[in-house]
Amino acid sequence: MLTRLMRHKYTARGPVRCGNITKRMLPHIQPGDIAVIAHAGIDELAAQSLIERKVRAVVNCEPSLVHTGEGARLLIEQGVPLYDCLERPDLYQSLVSGEYVVIEDCRLLRHRERTLLARLHPVTHEQWQAVRYDTVRQAQERMMHFIDNTLWYAAHEKQELLHPLPTLPLRTPLAGRHAVIVVRGRTYREDLRALVPYIRTYRPVLIGVDGGADALLAEGFRPDIVLGDMDSVSDEALKVATDRIVHAYVDGRAPGIARIQELGLMAHVLPSFGTSEDAALLYAYEQHASLLVAVGTHASMADCIAKGRAGMGSTWLVRMKVGDRLVDAKGMSHIYPVKARSLTLPHWLVKWR
Repeated sequence: MLTRLMRHKYTARGPVRCGNITKRMLPHIQPGDIAVIAHAGIDELAAQSLIERKVRAVVNCEPSLVHTGEGARLLIEQGVPLYDCLERPDLYQSLVSGEYVVIEDCRLLRHRERTLLARLHPVTHEQWQAVRYDTVRQAQERMMHFIDNTLWYAAHEKQELLHPLPTLPLRTPLAGRHAVIVVRGRTYREDLRALVPYIRTYRPVLIGVDGGADALLAEGFRPDIVLGDMDSVSDEALKVATDRIVHAYVDGRAPGIARIQELGLMAHVLPSFGTSEDAALLYAYEQHASLLVAVGTHASMADCIAKGRAGMGSTWLVRMKVGDRLVDAKGMSHIYPVKARSLTLPHWLVKWR
């Protein structure tokens, strides 16, 4: 772990990769890059992805220590220098991805001219501990606000739940089959790996919600359906999927269709309230999938706050509706560790065979 003194003296140079949506930047980041992002309260998943891309340092144009600050903690503990640059919230827009920059004495400089681009403030473990202490102290108040927000949105969205989603002419049949819905949430990799024997045995429909499709590819499975707003799934996953469903707003607007068209692919549009993972669960349920196995979904206050959501009204409503067929695999890797797994399936999955 880098100490505060080491951070102030830290010097790094390398090409910069910049953007305000971290998940869209990730495919373009190369080892040794300096990532300039705008990600308030960077979450664990984004932080872990940056670590895996082997970034040299991270400069954040939004406060890193909001919500729980777990993403900041992870970067710090893994030795990735993290800086806030709140005086230049537009910094990521003024840089050109690929140009060389230098971080020296808490300053971001152009590599050749050594001109000052921005002053940086190192984020330290001590600062994270202070934020963590405040979060714990205010836990009851935060929970009350979260519950109120959830109930308000649930009350205003409940009518949407009563209207069935349109049936799409997919090539992938869902009726009577198991469906595994994969979302890039906390522990999604480990939980998906723990399900590999089940997937190989039962051959369920594999639904990747945006980047969840790439998680399936990483485990050697081709996604049957990719569903989402198409902002964080790879071109490869979109090309190999049997079906593509663009999650649209209730009024029919579907910004994600533009990317599908750019790739020369075909996709169906699904207007639905809530998040893309809500839409995936609801669609599989209404198409009479016999069992829904959710991997990496955001179903708790901690999950939602880490994603910047102040409530989970739509998620709560959808889970109320699909609950009789839903198995949430979150944390399954703790019960069935990958090292110890065999083709013996847990009893709660066997009964659905």
